[in-house]
Amino acid sequence: MLARKGLLPDGFLLTRLAEDATQPNRFRTKSQRARFITKSGSCNVAHKNIREQGRFLQDVFTTMVDLKWQHSLLIFTSAFLCSWMLFAMVWWLLAFAHGDLEPRDPHDRGHVPCVTAIHSFTSAFLFSIEVQVTIGFGGRMVTEECPLAITVLIIQNILGLIINAVMLGCVFMKTAQANRRAETLIFSRNAVIAPRNGRPTFMFRVGDLRKSMIISATIQLQVRKITAEGEVIPVCQLDIQVENPLRSNGIFLVSPLIISHTIERGSPLYEVSAQSLPNEDLEIIVILEGVVETTGITMQARTSYTPDEILWGRRFVSIMTEEDGRYSVDYSKFGNTVPVRMPALSAKELDQTRGVQDNGPHEGKPQVFIIAPSSIIFTGSATHKEYCHSQYRPFTTQ
Repeated sequence: MLARKGLLPDGFLLTRLAEDATQPNRFRTKSQRARFITKSGSCNVAHKNIREQGRFLQDVFTTMVDLKWQHSLLIFTSAFLCSWMLFAMVWWLLAFAHGDLEPRDPHDRGHVPCVTAIHSFTSAFLFSIEVQVTIGFGGRMVTEECPLAITVLIIQNILGLIINAVMLGCVFMKTAQANRRAETLIFSRNAVIAPRNGRPTFMFRVGDLRKSMIISATIQLQVRKITAEGEVIPVCQLDIQVENPLRSNGIFLVSPLIISHTIERGSPLYEVSAQSLPNEDLEIIVILEGVVETTGITMQARTSYTPDEILWGRRFVSIMTEEDGRYSVDYSKFGNTVPVRMPALSAKELDQTRGVQDNGPHEGKPQVFIIAPSSIIFTGSATHKEYCHSQYRPFTTQ
């Protein structure tokens, strides 16, 4: 909602943030690839040829909540009108059967109608509305003459309460859906691949525009995977961890964070280089889950990154400064990146260039490998490398 009211630039719409216009994506695919999750977080999956449509009627409430607003309002309006018309017909039949519709002398006190002041179907319809919505103008009322009229009055009141309860419940659930809170959770439009701690790292930025916190926030990454047999697994979860002693993927989203995934052996990006990235059939799905602090409702925000949205050799700029004893976040630079020096080789090729084999370098023998005329990488002993690997986290935040 903040992004739509002009508090942010026009390019900042939900999870779809515009990057700096001076930093266009260097890699563009020739044809637009299909993706599972759009940049706004909606699922791009069409369900066809569903033969068991009756299953949706077994869960009417969820079906009503999932409908669009115009469809829900149409159903509610139709339900009220149909119930009013149905009971108007019942009241008119009662009056007709009791002889209340026959013309009589207004001063005749001998005849007591079932419902006073009902002379036509229109007056019966008005009485039906008064009963169901408890308006009670006072001109029409049920008498003790007809016990059946009292029974109809009770039935209409109960049915009216049920319709009101269902309508109010659906309206509340539609307005309090978890995706409403996700409107103010934003992701950078582009992801980047840049070196961090000597390793190529996949990074993207996430932020929360509201001051209220997301409790127990967690981040998950999922990718499309192709097995060695050629079987395509549409969505395969990538197990990643947050850099904290608990070894969980929880984050503390008090300020915009740079979520990073170190590209190493076992990573789906391990064999991806700058040249092969545009041709990769890859989609990295980001799922942020948590509990809204103010309402206690579990929410989920989603986005995804395709190869043409991943920038090679760029890093996010800093957007946080300290002013007057408090931290200030400049969201106008949320998705801005700057170029960094980085080889175009994949992580696998870098490991091979450095001489990293399955068994690692010989213990106790520091080695120096030259991978570029002006780039020298120093690797320690195997004992030191094993210690660093045990303390390593493939998923970090900044």
